[in-house]
Amino acid sequence: MTNPICPYCNKESEGVDGTAIYPHRPDLSHKWFYQCVPCDAYVGCHPGTKNSLGRLANAELRKWKSIAHRVFDPLWRDGHMKRKEAYKALAEVMNIHPNDCHIGMFDVDQCKKVYSICMNEQIKKVTS
Repeated sequence: MTNPICPYCNKESEGVDGTAIYPHRPDLSHKWFYQCVPCDAYVGCHPGTKNSLGRLANAELRKWKSIAHRVFDPLWRDGHMKRKEAYKALAEVMNIHPNDCHIGMFDVDQCKKVYSICMNEQIKKVTS
């Protein structure tokens, strides 16, 4: 398995532990990340693996992913639907295949779309 390619410079990222990304967070030192230092882009990995959680993200994309999660995650965390159902409904509204629908894989424009969809309660209209 090769390290993910940085979407900003098209170079291979470097695998690092949490101290490289969060030197002030010893609790994250054991976690694995992929990083592109010149682009200030990184992505974490699934616990206990070197499988990335999505695409490398620079500061702008990290900001928009956080915003997207903040408005999307309550749809499934509140217990009204399962996480998979929420992503399936989001995929329908975004007109993308459910297998391609995950905030971890989205770019800035897609994250902005998630924000708009959730703020306009379009997912709730799909599932009603």
